[in-house]
Amino acid sequence: MKVTTASALVGALSLSATRVVAVALPDVDESFPYTGPAVPIGDWVDPTINGNGKGFPRLVEAPAVTPSSSTPSNNINVISLSYVPAGIHIHYQTPFGLGVAPSVSWGTSASSLSQTASGQSHTYDRTPPCSMVGVTQCSQFFHEVQITGLKADTTYFYKIPAANGTTASDVMSFTTARAAGNPTEFTVAVVNDMGYTNAQGTFTQMMKAVDEGAAFAWHGGDLSYADDWYSGILPCEDDWPVCYNGTSSEIPGPIPPSYDTPLPAGETANQGGPLGGDMSVLYESNWDLWQQWVLNITAKVPYMVQPGNHEAACSEFDGPGNILTAYLNNNETNSTAPESALTYFSCPPSQRNFTAYQERFRMPGSESGGVGNFWYSFDYGLAHFISLNGETDFAKSPEFPFVADLTGDETTPKENETYVTDSGPFGYINGSYKINKNYEQVQWLAKDLAAIDRNKTPWVIAMSHRPMYSSEVSSYQKNLQAAFEGLLLEFGVDAYFAGHIHWYERMFPLGTNGTIDTASIVNNNTYNTNPGVSMTHIVNGAAGNLESHSTLDSDEKQLNITAVLDQVHFGFGKLTVHNCSALTWQYIWGQDGTVGDELTLLKQFNGTCGSGSSGNGTTNGTATSPTPTGSSIPKTPIPFTGGASGMESASFLALAGSIAIAAYLL
Repeated sequence: MKVTTASALVGALSLSATRVVAVALPDVDESFPYTGPAVPIGDWVDPTINGNGKGFPRLVEAPAVTPSSSTPSNNINVISLSYVPAGIHIHYQTPFGLGVAPSVSWGTSASSLSQTASGQSHTYDRTPPCSMVGVTQCSQFFHEVQITGLKADTTYFYKIPAANGTTASDVMSFTTARAAGNPTEFTVAVVNDMGYTNAQGTFTQMMKAVDEGAAFAWHGGDLSYADDWYSGILPCEDDWPVCYNGTSSEIPGPIPPSYDTPLPAGETANQGGPLGGDMSVLYESNWDLWQQWVLNITAKVPYMVQPGNHEAACSEFDGPGNILTAYLNNNETNSTAPESALTYFSCPPSQRNFTAYQERFRMPGSESGGVGNFWYSFDYGLAHFISLNGETDFAKSPEFPFVADLTGDETTPKENETYVTDSGPFGYINGSYKINKNYEQVQWLAKDLAAIDRNKTPWVIAMSHRPMYSSEVSSYQKNLQAAFEGLLLEFGVDAYFAGHIHWYERMFPLGTNGTIDTASIVNNNTYNTNPGVSMTHIVNGAAGNLESHSTLDSDEKQLNITAVLDQVHFGFGKLTVHNCSALTWQYIWGQDGTVGDELTLLKQFNGTCGSGSSGNGTTNGTATSPTPTGSSIPKTPIPFTGGASGMESASFLALAGSIAIAAYLL
């Protein structure tokens, strides 16, 4: 896409124990003019940015730093941590610039922050700008500070200083990742599709998991549901005398049953839509609201994210009566259009092409050979984690690049040939866009998998936003399989996590084309890994959001590939790596912390667990992590009764990997 709007770099190079922080600039095409309202607002009764008290309340969450003044001119509103090799990345956000390079003071003691790390800042022309929004409820400048060369599995302390009107943060802390090969047991909070609505219970249980020692959170896309800003201006039910776009922002009288079920305790269907309330009526304000809400996790442990479909643009599709076409294309409020005509250019420029997602997070794409926040990998202890982009950058991806819109001998598409969610590519395409192996992401995945040291990290877990398999069948699943499944199976990946479908679903171990690997099923809650033959698939998309749960229609049946299907409970996943031979997955209900499902994966590991690692709790012998008290996890894997031999030595995988990558990329 043609670059006509880009982030401004307003910082400086790094100092002390830091490194230069690469910041990818969002690429937005403005070949055709934006013709909608200056600031789209999903409230016909109160079409103002900050609210006049007549329409929907403008929702707020506390900022990361409480300002020292009642009338601050600038403030630190968001702090978010992420991993980088041998270090940490500290991302923080303010409504206005700092006037200096962003920095943190840090050290190994809370009382002695004797070192300083500096980085750089970036910004974008968000709609509306923070000059029109409350200082403590808006972010427009994004600051990146990286500290490397740190000891593994070590707690450090830091403080963000005051600058240009901000208030200094309290002394905070982070803990670096365990070195690859460290055999100590650890737990990860895994979540997908967690918006602000219907997710209060899930988030409470996630905070509890973090307080109990979860190392980090891994969020596989659909983060804020900012693109549902217009839910309050959709047409009302015929039997409502008064509605959102009438004289009241509250549902009149008793709430219809469909607007009260299956909402969990604490959620009320009084703002936003029939599946729950609690949405901002501005796209950017939803991002601000959500990021400030999740601070109790993002400022404590690394919060690793991936792109989902709700991050792409200001909308995915039109509403009844094509109300968005009328509003965004023609600047007509409370109106309709004869047909949907949303294009890439229907959204304000700052709300296209994953711009907010690119600006508001900083993942280790460049450090792992990947691309920005879109695809990357990292090690933690005995596991290698792979974050994939299931939205763009592979053949027939759900969100199209412009090249897929072209007809005839065109070099750029006409306005009406584009679609509102057109995005990317964010990496190169070396040849035809119709061939998977031409994509940088696919080539990166092959190289990343081939480079894994399975003696250090015997467990390999991959995740993208969309599932490859589910009882809710969709065409995109075949395209994901074509892009990624062969490589993941060839290199012995143990599990593939996803979301997108708003329920919890655990499949049996599956091979190519969804073949059930019955030989690897010990029982309904225990599988053996079977490298090269099958891997476990889990759809973990029920954290809670405005769109509530997915459910099978009355004429749809659960497929035989599905072992467990929960269409009722909101929740998240807890992944615990016990040792080189066993890990446990649990689905935790948001309502009360109940373990709604549990699966143990067992691995026949023939290498030397943790070999090659050094210090920081690692060993050069067999892992000695004990089985947790009261757990039913065997200390040794159950032998395979069929299928592949189960051999998974480092030498075997290295040989297979070298052959596979050479064949795949030819």
